[in-house]
Amino acid sequence: MGFQEVYGVLPQASAQAPGRVNLLGEHTDYQEGYVLPTPIPYFTRVEAAPLEGAVEAFSENLGELRARPLSSPPQGDFLDYLLGVVRALREAGHEVAGARFYVRSDLPMGAGLSSSAALEVAALRALRTLYRLPLSDLEVARLAQKAEVEYVGVRCGIMDQMAASLGQPGQALFLDTRTLAYENLPLPPGVRVAVLDLGLGRRLAEAGYNRRRQEAEEAAKRLGVRSLRDVADLCLVESLPSPLDRRARHVVSENLRVLRGVEALRRGDARAFGELMTQSHRSLAQDYEVNLPELDALVEEALRAGAYGAKLTGAGFGGAVVALVAESRFPAFREALARRFPDLKVL
Repeated sequence: MGFQEVYGVLPQASAQAPGRVNLLGEHTDYQEGYVLPTPIPYFTRVEAAPLEGAVEAFSENLGELRARPLSSPPQGDFLDYLLGVVRALREAGHEVAGARFYVRSDLPMGAGLSSSAALEVAALRALRTLYRLPLSDLEVARLAQKAEVEYVGVRCGIMDQMAASLGQPGQALFLDTRTLAYENLPLPPGVRVAVLDLGLGRRLAEAGYNRRRQEAEEAAKRLGVRSLRDVADLCLVESLPSPLDRRARHVVSENLRVLRGVEALRRGDARAFGELMTQSHRSLAQDYEVNLPELDALVEEALRAGAYGAKLTGAGFGGAVVALVAESRFPAFREALARRFPDLKVL
């Protein structure tokens, strides 16, 4: 099935955007911190045609056709992301009447691989072509985040949308989320980024993400800073009450890990970078408490199987693990994990 079979007309624009894994910098972007995501070779693809006053979309993966007027409130389904980006464009002053979409994706949904940002960025790219909009890739990322925060209702930072819009294959996107200054840095030679998916789905808005964000904001307020990005001394967080002390300790230490990770990438040091990834996972588990026992077990098994480092990727509360593995060791690595986790997907 395709666009023409669903709608009876040909599409007038098409675009795609990749998913991402975050190598370092988890839960720092909404505190104006540093992040290091990398795009993965799995994509959401969108075809589009104009439609007046409404958004209509067919999801090939879900086998669902949905449609709503532009004035409709969110309903908790995949159409929210598409309606959200159309509304974001209109609110920014762009003349977008509406659209029909056909969506297909090879990204696992709910695995922490940023399937929502990939959908938003792909849709915005298609709309940019369809309506000949003068949008830069940076503006696409900003509009995608606006749609998710203001319409979908997930108070996400901008990392996922920046990675989908500006990331380059085989490179890590070093992003300062305060200034949006960015640099693509090559990954160490001879390594593979492996995504380990146990199928642990999650819903961000319902799984504690917003609570963690509120706790981080409260910690910054009590420390008298604009954001935890401005805390350079880890000792300062010890004055906070529990659990704010642990939340702040993770964010502050994670920013430091990103900066050290950038140094490791510049010198091509896979081992040092991997050690920082593992430290990140343990901080996410102990201080930010967004882990699951299954993810912890998978990280430890990946390390035993020879990974330089491993950590959960995304917001946590489910999702996937990312591991940095020597290319030469990857077949044995994958085989060892398959023995321990028969249902594991290695991407």
